[in-house]
Amino acid sequence: MNVKSNIIQKITKEIDSYSASYQRIGKLILEQPEKIVKMSIGRLSQLASVSDPTIMRFCAMLGFSGFKDFKLQLAKELAIKENYLHLGIEDNDNPNSYIRKVGITTISSLSEVINSLNEDLINSLVDTLSEADKIEFWGQGASAVVAQDAYHKFFRAGISCVASSDPHMQCMSAGVMTKGDVVVAISHTGKSYDLIRNVKIAKEQGGIIIGITMDKSPLAKECTMAVGVNVDEDTDIYLPMISRLAHLLVLDILAVGVMLKKGKEATDRMKKMKEALMRIKYSASEEMADE
Repeated sequence: MNVKSNIIQKITKEIDSYSASYQRIGKLILEQPEKIVKMSIGRLSQLASVSDPTIMRFCAMLGFSGFKDFKLQLAKELAIKENYLHLGIEDNDNPNSYIRKVGITTISSLSEVINSLNEDLINSLVDTLSEADKIEFWGQGASAVVAQDAYHKFFRAGISCVASSDPHMQCMSAGVMTKGDVVVAISHTGKSYDLIRNVKIAKEQGGIIIGITMDKSPLAKECTMAVGVNVDEDTDIYLPMISRLAHLLVLDILAVGVMLKKGKEATDRMKKMKEALMRIKYSASEEMADE
């Protein structure tokens, strides 16, 4: 029998002979195979109460090189054509359909993120960021734009900060980090080798590491403090959309907290920047003069 073309059949036939942990994984796959193909390994391990390596061993037992390989084959077996765009989107969706699917899924996910945030943790992070000598926002790939957005917000609060997406620049900066410096490391999966390596170097030099990533990810384990953003979006298959917005939301919340913490200092700075910006904006009087 070709194992890879008969996943459901093989699990159904052999599940009674599996270990207790493998049985939990197998039952979840049999009960909701359509959800499994859109699920991250972290989410499946949580639902089955097993570790990520146990999921990998289960996939290897079935003849796959990893969880991604297993999911892609399961999707083919279920005759699901992956669109690689967004969770739940199908090729025949019309504008009304995909507008609602993307919008509703995003709103629901962001609501879950808000409800999961720990107020004491957020308050502690705001204190740390407010007192930082310098903040570096690190993000690679899709997280690079999130890091850049965070830089724009925290710069306005009067904190010395930079955004970096280059692993080599991050590494050099990590090597000269000092106490009082803070790194905000942003990653949905928290599995980027370069990012984790650079975080370790920064921590060794005395830097404080704040992670914005999934709970219990390899990155989260290396951080001084971490905000668990557990969005069920498998970026091995789909474009990072919901997870990116969730990270932006968390950073917006932290930025507002820092602004409030700094009070008049931040307000006065914002006022001066707004006044400067008004000088370079195209005014109605200039438009009339052009006519």
